[in-house]
Amino acid sequence: MRTIGSVCVYCASSSRVAPVYFEAAQALGQLLAREGIRCVYGAGGQGLMGTLADAVMAEGGEIVGVIPRFMYDNGWNHPALKNIEITPDMHSRKQRMAALSDAVIALPGGCGTFEELLEIITWKQLGLYLHPIVVLNVDGYYDPLLQMLDRATDQHFMRPEHQAMWCSAATPQEAIEALYRAPEWDGRLSKLAVI
Repeated sequence: MRTIGSVCVYCASSSRVAPVYFEAAQALGQLLAREGIRCVYGAGGQGLMGTLADAVMAEGGEIVGVIPRFMYDNGWNHPALKNIEITPDMHSRKQRMAALSDAVIALPGGCGTFEELLEIITWKQLGLYLHPIVVLNVDGYYDPLLQMLDRATDQHFMRPEHQAMWCSAATPQEAIEALYRAPEWDGRLSKLAVI
């Protein structure tokens, strides 16, 4: 069984989303802390980001926030974070979050979360990130995106082998379990990036 010491969590900063998403963020934070898995996230204090961080810290878990300088200067970071890294820009933030992690879990989110998730899948396709990627499909939120990825394969924009780059989970508990059962990804498969 693989060792998962640190998980990067992508999630939203919106505070206006439905309670089911806040509940999932809280449960995921609690589970990560209880499992002794360090949480790496975007350092935000609002929305699902803040709920996730609060849950990890309330359980005595380890959490690292990574935030670009302009966001930090605007006060968008969680004020209670003790371990925070400030990067020059958004690109270096994403690189640092990936470098600190043994896996990724994507909670529901908007354009920023979509972009992070699709970029890390792309990095995996290119052999730049070989760790598990779990789409936490709370209340079917990601159904359209997962269908689009299926369509990309059906239309030969990706190979069937690429479907093994991510897995989906309906609950935080299933997401944690998926980290350990996700198939190993061989970096040599990056040659398949060229269809």
